[in-house]
Amino acid sequence: MELIIQPDQERAAHLVARIVAHELRMKPDLVLGLATGLTMQNVYRLLVQMHREEGLDFSRCRTFNLDEYVGLARNDPRSYRFYMIERLFKHVNVDFGNTHLPNGLAKNLDEECAQYEKSIADAGGIDLQLLGIGKAGHIGFNEPLSALRSRTRVKALSPATVEQNAPLFGGPDKVPRRAITMGVGSILDCRRCVMLACGADKAGVVAKAVEGPITSMISATALQLHARCVVIVDEAAGKLLKEKKYYRWIFENEPEWEPFR
Repeated sequence: MELIIQPDQERAAHLVARIVAHELRMKPDLVLGLATGLTMQNVYRLLVQMHREEGLDFSRCRTFNLDEYVGLARNDPRSYRFYMIERLFKHVNVDFGNTHLPNGLAKNLDEECAQYEKSIADAGGIDLQLLGIGKAGHIGFNEPLSALRSRTRVKALSPATVEQNAPLFGGPDKVPRRAITMGVGSILDCRRCVMLACGADKAGVVAKAVEGPITSMISATALQLHARCVVIVDEAAGKLLKEKKYYRWIFENEPEWEPFR
């Protein structure tokens, strides 16, 4: 794992977008794992801008999202399919047939989860997975006590997650109680992971995820086991990290990051 601290939220999102663009230019048929949430909105806005101004090409890209709510239709404004269409898919030249999210209305949810895993495998696996982190330390909807080898499955949402998502649904009583999510093990199978966290309210959980012990209580700590994972934070989200000087030194001296400095 590596950690990069950027001055503010915009610079952090810009670095993530540049990493995605670099990988997409290096491999036009990139299999890209996507995440949702407020943090990712700036990343998608910048990718759309790169598509319009720099010709960033999504035509051969295939995408797989981390999760989707159980019980929401794909055209529901609160669904993650709708989120992705509105913030990225309809603004770039991606083939909608190559964009994948779990079906939260599937009659057999277990079969849907197994098929989603198979679809990822049939695509050759995910090359680059974008991740956010919830206030409970979860990646995807891998809530506390999620097994570190778990695969795509249905998970009940924790009270903390319901509360966090309540503003998007008009109150906690309207938030779906379950979601389909890639498992922690599914995420660790991705060839590269990039996690973005911004804001002071994420500082505590970021410090635990990066510098704390690996525990199923905080599924993001499993990323410490990943051979090629970078965590990108703004100053506010990184304020409780103990080794900030070391992280800055690595970013300034590793040749891999020279094009991004």
